[in-house]
Amino acid sequence: MTLSPSSLEGDLKLILDAAQEAGDLARKIRRQGLEIQYKADDNSPVTNADLATDELLTTRLRAARPDYGWLSEETADHRDRLDCRRIFVVDPIDGTRAFLNGRPWWSVAIAVVEDGLPVAAAIYAPEVEETYAAAAGQGATLNGVRIGPSATRALEDCRMVGDPVVFSHWSWPEPWPTMRIEQRSSTAYRMCLVAAGTFDAAVAPLRKSDWDVAAGDLIAREAGCFVGDHTGDGFRYNRTRPSQASLICATPALAPLILERVRHMGAGK
Repeated sequence: MTLSPSSLEGDLKLILDAAQEAGDLARKIRRQGLEIQYKADDNSPVTNADLATDELLTTRLRAARPDYGWLSEETADHRDRLDCRRIFVVDPIDGTRAFLNGRPWWSVAIAVVEDGLPVAAAIYAPEVEETYAAAAGQGATLNGVRIGPSATRALEDCRMVGDPVVFSHWSWPEPWPTMRIEQRSSTAYRMCLVAAGTFDAAVAPLRKSDWDVAAGDLIAREAGCFVGDHTGDGFRYNRTRPSQASLICATPALAPLILERVRHMGAGK
């Protein structure tokens, strides 16, 4: 049995409040001074703010929903989550490099996943005062106002959020057309920008962790966007390997055009 509308509403309010509290804590810690470490597996930075917000979210959310499993970028992964019908999928600070360098494009991303699919999502970008939210079957909002994707129908001159180096790489069988490409450090925030029509598409051909995309997945799909990997398949969460092969988030009109260009990448599951 899926969550009832009242349960969804309760979960959405819970994660919205928690995301805003975590984002405010991160900003406070940055003002006080950051301590930076580098992860052994990929040498990516992690700060005392990442760890403190993760602890806050763990305490707040797990106390409120002790029967939900847990998956977070900053918490050791325990396989007992695989036995849970519902889990929290959390990125305490998505876009840590932007956070470190004083750029505004970082966010707190939280999703509730039920039976492998996100059913409630909250993404809070404190520096730009934007809060995105969605519940399954209820649409998506930005600061409480309903959002939807753009009507762009051509890749030429579209607004693409991603790494310009990716699109200019020599390995593409067919060169990409001229597009207005901008970078944003937070994957979750990129997906929200597509959902709200600020950008037309986001493409990331490399593997993305569940915590990068779960909340943005629901928000973008509820807004009316396509979300999936380079094969055209949608995402499933809370699997043994908690990641997705790639990310395509786009308007309904642009999605098939993008998928045609990336299908050579193979299965990659």
